[in-house]
This record gives sequence, C-alpha cells and structure tokens, in this order.
Amino acid sequence: MRKLIVATLLLSSGTLVSAQKRPETPATYKPTKSEMYHKGWIDFNKNGVKDVYEDPAAPLDARIENLLQQMTLDEKTCQMVTLYGYKRVLKDDLPTPEWKQMLWKDGIGAIDEHLNGFQQWGLPPSDNENVWPASRHAWALNEVQRFFVEDTRLGIPVDFTNEGIRGVESYRATNFPTQLGLGHTWNRELIRQVGLITGREARMLGYTNVYAPILDVGRDQRWGRYEEVYGESPYLVAELGIAMVRGLQHNHQVAATGKHFAAYSNNKGAREGMARVDPQMSPREVENIHIYPFRRVIREAGLLGVMSSYNDYDGIPIQGSYYWLTTRLRGEMGFRGYVVSDSDAVEYLYTKHGTAKDMKEAVRQSVEAGLNVRCTFRSPDSFVLPLRELVKEGGLSEEVIDDRVRDILRVKFLVGLFDAPYQTDLAGADREVEKEENETIALQASRESVVLLKNAGGLLPLDINSIRKIAVCGPNANEEGYALTHYGPLAVDVTTVLEGIQEKTKGKAEVLYAKGCDLVDAHWPESEIIDYPLTEEEQSEIDKAVENARQADVAVVVLGGGQRTCGENKSRSSLDLPGRQLQLLQAIQATGKPVVLILINGRPLSVNWADRFVPAILEAWYPGSKGGTALADILFGDYNPGGKLTVTFPKTVGQIPFNFPCKPSSQIDGGKNPGPDGNMSRINGALYPFGYGLSYTTFKYSDLDISPKVITPNESATVRLKVTNTGKRAGDEVVQLYIRDVVSSIITYEKNLAGFERVHLEPGETKELSFTIDRKHLELPDADMKWIVEPGDFVLMAGASSEDIRLNGTLTVEDYQTRAKAVEAQKPAKRVSASTNQKDAENVLDGKINTVWQGNKGDYITFALKNGVKADKVAIAFTRDNNLPATFEIQLSGGGGQFLTVYSGTVGEYGKLISYPFKGTTASDLRIVLNDDRVGVAEVKF
Repeated sequence: MRKLIVATLLLSSGTLVSAQKRPETPATYKPTKSEMYHKGWIDFNKNGVKDVYEDPAAPLDARIENLLQQMTLDEKTCQMVTLYGYKRVLKDDLPTPEWKQMLWKDGIGAIDEHLNGFQQWGLPPSDNENVWPASRHAWALNEVQRFFVEDTRLGIPVDFTNEGIRGVESYRATNFPTQLGLGHTWNRELIRQVGLITGREARMLGYTNVYAPILDVGRDQRWGRYEEVYGESPYLVAELGIAMVRGLQHNHQVAATGKHFAAYSNNKGAREGMARVDPQMSPREVENIHIYPFRRVIREAGLLGVMSSYNDYDGIPIQGSYYWLTTRLRGEMGFRGYVVSDSDAVEYLYTKHGTAKDMKEAVRQSVEAGLNVRCTFRSPDSFVLPLRELVKEGGLSEEVIDDRVRDILRVKFLVGLFDAPYQTDLAGADREVEKEENETIALQASRESVVLLKNAGGLLPLDINSIRKIAVCGPNANEEGYALTHYGPLAVDVTTVLEGIQEKTKGKAEVLYAKGCDLVDAHWPESEIIDYPLTEEEQSEIDKAVENARQADVAVVVLGGGQRTCGENKSRSSLDLPGRQLQLLQAIQATGKPVVLILINGRPLSVNWADRFVPAILEAWYPGSKGGTALADILFGDYNPGGKLTVTFPKTVGQIPFNFPCKPSSQIDGGKNPGPDGNMSRINGALYPFGYGLSYTTFKYSDLDISPKVITPNESATVRLKVTNTGKRAGDEVVQLYIRDVVSSIITYEKNLAGFERVHLEPGETKELSFTIDRKHLELPDADMKWIVEPGDFVLMAGASSEDIRLNGTLTVEDYQTRAKAVEAQKPAKRVSASTNQKDAENVLDGKINTVWQGNKGDYITFALKNGVKADKVAIAFTRDNNLPATFEIQLSGGGGQFLTVYSGTVGEYGKLISYPFKGTTASDLRIVLNDDRVGVAEVKF
C-alpha cells in the first residue's frame, strides 16, 4: 500500500492543481437543451414530434425500424465503429467545437475506455481531472453523451464500452481477483455477485457495455493470457460465464460482451502478437472445447455482445468468416447482439493473414462476414471511409449495412440508452463505487480463490500464540502490481501479503522482511535456458532473507509471477519459477525452519522441487486488492481454504499439451521403471490434477443415488449424494460430478465435468446435494458433426477432484422406442377394475392364491385386454368360505361398454386355477360376473 500512496502523490500533483479550478460537481446531472427533454420521452431528432423510436412504449423492433428508416448512409456507417477514448485515439476529454466537423458529427457506435484512467501499457494512470472521483467521471461521460444526443441530427446515444474482467476498469472500483482466480472459487452465486457489482459500478460511472466475461478455455499453460480464463473445463467456463453475464446484464444495467470468438486460446506454441495464428485443433475439439461455452452463454444468459478474435482457424481468419460470425453465431446459437472486432482483427486480414489485398477489401470481408463494430486503436475514419466507398461503388449492399446497424441499435435500446441516456445520480456514483458491501464480496472472492496444494504434517494453519518471529521474503511478498493490471481497477489500495501478515500479527509476533530476489533476473528469459551464475548482489539479497529465516520460527516465501512474466503478449517458454526464485526458496529451506510457500501468479507453474521438499504450499493466483488480507486469514486459520484447481499443473513444459478434459490414456506414455536399467523415458502424470485442492478439515462422501437409472435422450436424471465434514474445523468442499460415455461411435473424453457445488459444512455436519443430468451432459458431435445423444451406459463419478473419485454409478440412456417398449413391458399384463372392493382388485394378478378379491351376487371384476387380442379361454381360481357350489359368467366386450356372455358355469373346485374355454373373439375387455354371495376370485391368468 505504501508504494501506491507514494506513486499516487507523485502522479496527482497535476490533479491537485487542476482540482483547484474544477467547478463543483452537482449531485444530479441535468442536460442543457431542456426543450428536447419531455416527460417520459426525449425528442432525439428535435422535430417536436414523438417518433416511434423515441417512444418507450413502442415495440423494440418498431423503434429500431423507425430510426433506421431515418438514417443516412453516413449516420449508419458511423454506428459501425468505435472511437477509442481519451489519450488512446481521442485527444479530448470533453466535447469541443471541433467535434462538429469531425467524423462523429454524424454519431458514433461506441467510445471505448474513455476517461477510465488507462493511458498506455507501462504508463501510470491518467491524472486528468475528469477521471476521478466517480461523480466527476460520470458527469464527464454525460457531457460527452450530451454531444451525441443534442448536437447530432438524430441524437443517437453512444455506447460507452470498457473492460471489466476483475472489476470495471476505472481509476478506482471494486477490485476482484483476476478471472483465473475467480474460476477457482467454483462458486456460481459469487460470480453472479461479481458480475452484478461490476455492471452496477460501470453503469454508475457512465458505461453501458462491459467487455466480459472471457469465455476462452485454457489449453496451453504457457499462454500469456492464462490469467484471464476461468479454467480448462468448457462446462465450468460455461457455468461461470452464465453466472457472470446474468450478473452483469441484470435488468439490462449494461450489456456484456464475451470474448474471444472463436478458437482463440490454443495457438501454436502459445505464441502471441503477430504470431497469433493456426490453432492446433481438430474440428471436433473446437466444438467440444471452444464453442461450447459461447453456445450455452448466448442461449441461457442472453449475451448481448461478442468480440471476434483475430486468429484464424484451419487457414480461415475468424474475422472474415461468414460461417463463424453468421451461420454459427447468429444462425445456430441465436445471437441477437452485436459483434465487435478485437484490436486489429480487420487490419490483420491484409497485414497478417493475406486474405485481403488492402484495408478496403478487409472492411468488405469483415462486414459481409458479420462484423457490426470495428474496435481498435486507430482513427474511426480508417474504417468508415472505405466502408462508405464500398457501398457507393456496389461492393457492399446497403441492406447488409442495415442488418449490421439493426443489431447495434437493438443493444442500445435494450440497455436503455434511448430512454435514459445519462447517469443522472452523480452523488450516487460516489456512494456506489467501492462501497463497503462490494468490498466484502471482493474479500470473499479473494479467500475462496486460494487453493491449498500441500500441507505436510499439518503445518498450516500457523498458531499465532506459539510464534515469536516470522520471516517473510520473496519478490511478491510486498508487491501489489498483480492487483493493478489492465482490464480492471487501476489505482485502488492494495494490501500486500507482507502487510496482511503484519496486520494479523500486530502485537503478537515480530515480522522480519527481506525481498530476497527480484521477480526475474537480468538475463531473463534467456536464463531459463542458460544457467548464469549468481551475481554478488543477488547472493547478498538471498543471504539477507536467509539470515531472517534463521532467526524466525517459520518462513513465508512469496514467489510466482507478475506483469513482467504473464499477461497479454507475455507467453513463456518455461513453466519454472523465473529468475532466482528457486535459489531463494532452496536457501530458505536449507535453514531447517518450517517453510510456507505462497504462489502469486497467472498460470500454473512446475514447482516440482517445492512440492517435494517444502511442507506447505498455497496457490493464490492474482488474488485482488484484498489478497494480503485473505492470505493472512488462511495462514493463521481464520479462514479454511476451499478452492480447487480449474487447471492442470504439468510437471514440465515438455508435457504440454497436458490438460483436462483428455481422451482415454492420452496423458501417459512409456515405461514405469526409471534409471539406467529401467524402461521409463519421460515424466508422466500431473503435478496437481484438475479439481485438486486440500483443506484444514476432511470430508466423506456417501449415499450416491441416480433416479431414474434409465432415461431417454430427452429426459433428465437426478443424482443425489451426501457429503459430511469429518474433521474438527468448518470448511468448504467443492463436490465435483464427472461423466464418462462408456461406449460411443467416436472417441469421447475420459471424464467430462458434469456438475459441481461448493458447500460449507460445520464439523460433523452432513448435507445432501443434487445434480441434474440432461441432454447437454450426454450429447456428442457424431461422425457427421451433428450433436446427438447415443444410447448406452454413462458412468457417473462424484469426488473431490478429477482423480479423487469417491462414488460412482451408472446411468443408462435408451432411445425413445426401446424405452417405451421397456416401460410397457414393466406394466401389469392386464389392467383390472371391480364393481366393489376396488382396493383388492390387483390381488387377482399378483400370482398368490392366498390374496383374494371378494364380491356378492351381481358384482363383477373387469380386465382390460391388449388391443386386438383374440380371447378364447381364461384360467380362474375361485374361493368360498363354505365351499358350496357357486355359479358365474364370463363376458366379453368389443368396446362401447356392452358386454356379452360367452361362458356360464359352476365352480366345482376352489383354490385352484381352472381353465374355462369359450368361443374366441376379438375383445377389449373381459368380465367375470358372480351369481352367488361371498365368492372370491384369487387369481386370473389369460
């Protein structure tokens, strides 16, 4: 926190000067041209008439069409581009008279990252006076919006877009763990709350569209953007993505834009930048892994925005693909929002991919493919002008332009821009952003994201009452940059791990701190392939940390990665600890003191030495601004860690690709015996598998039940089980349900995640959980790439990780016809009814002579026969207490309720099945009529 304060003071000298001249921000915003603003509607086109598009009560499609009919080509094309905000492309923070001569005099589709504080990579946050406080920021965005409403012909409001994968990107806002950390909570409701807060704060600041969530599925741990994925399971990414979008888009407070569509996160060798091409995947893997989350989030959460990625797939750039952006996205998935391009995706069609000869051709291909809005760090003229030329020259039809603009307007209407274009509660922005309730959720997210990887001998939690000195070291011990990366809040107060420990142990133990080493060394990343000797300065820093450890009762070493080693355009060639971190850890371990390793990083690391020799390891990812507090709570037992891995930890980068889910037996290879006389040639197995995570308590699983056990493809089954806290501490368990298609027409994954629930249990407490298995858990893309459910057995496995399976059972899927026949076969052969004692009627079909239906003279018992059956005899066992002869009749009915007697006789022997033949005829019902009192029918067989 100290470094942030110093940096802020240095940065804000200009802010303080400007603040002296700044007019006071009003509590409520009121636009100036009062004649436009009427009760219940706004005269956007200033014609004095309430047009259909200005009428909040008019149907959505009618409003869109009415506005579209009034738009010129210039106005339409301006809606199809983003203007990057202050100090990115736009040089002005507020409208100027020159704006009336700029391209956006005819409107603009979106303004991105305007006044959110971000300037450029590596630069400090902007000190512009309109960046902060929240009320001033909202006022400034209102002033920009007012230009478009009041000073353009049709008054079409602008869509203010911004990043928001760990809280809305602003100078300040509620700061959450990065998305990878959020994924490790496995908590849908928590993620929904994160989305709700992010969307609400964004709207209060003036933004109407948040670029989140990231729906990419992690596949290559070297990839720089691994810190931004929820995990490796497409099911988990979809489930958390649905929760995030529902939170963000609650009551249409903002639109959510998911990214990056499609097949973005598995590029060859995890290469980035200009090499982001050629994902190495089969079509079926693309469907199973990468398309699955988008399909479900669009259909189940109504996602309003999609960002098109700038990679290709199988030689076809996504940005120029009608198949991906229209046939699949809109046609198959039903997407009804607008597609925005990622960075230079349009430009790459000619600068990188070579599928267009120039920018004009790239524009044509993109728009025909399905692009609505071009978004990149370039002047909007560079897209709009060639777009207009194409229409005028016949290269693009205006009908295509109309289709693209419809989507843009639809989103603007849905988020209420035509009904409430301004955020008028300026004072409310100051109350809402970073309010206490939001910060409480952020701390919960930080705590729940932490995974306990190792705890040999129960070293954790530490007993504060038995510790006099604690040594803390490592490049991430007093680092806060991991909480202040791009795509989230920029300048919030951050509690480092060191500060969290100091606060927790204040007045109880002395904390000794030495950094020990930097995040990377002077030769990094070359030092990952060449072993440079330690310099005297590096050795000296390690020695300082070692001396502290020798004096202490326990050492906490905080290592991992940061903005130098992970993030966009920062893929790695190794997964080992960078720089001198391993040497520092080994030196501390050599003191013989108990060591706790805390990892703060944005990707799995191959910490093999630590796993072998360090007794306790915590994985914290990038735990947000509350990370230091959360980790101190965990270290000293005030919170029991319950996070589980959503990613696989390879033992070495040489195992990649190595992740979940995988095909059967695809993760292991070679012999099992090491050494010169053995047959083992490679390292096998994960360091830590998907779903893994320890706790300070223990849990028992029991009573797995699947009901029904046999279903058709369009039915669902319920899986129930119980989980019990068998330890002495309260804690969270993430119960995971996996499914395996036993026999299938194509190879399916060894295990697919099919359900999960994070449950809190007190010591000794038991809870029953239930999961629903339906079509989405059972289907596969067949040989023709059609999604079907194949009949057969599916093994269901419940456990604490993908490898720690505690319970299993089998669900059988039958096709409808087979299932219908089975159900029919299980029904009683004949249905039976009686004129009296109906409750005993079934006794005559139960195969037991000692169970009886009894009646008196005139009573009868009736049997429904199978359709079309020809009845010619029936066997009956009668009973009568006095054993006197009794007479009876057998009657048949062909329908309509009329029965005809086909047999009349006398019972000659009781308690025995006797066959009574009669003239055969087709019938629907058979009736036995009694002609004497107190006669029983014990059994009937046809």
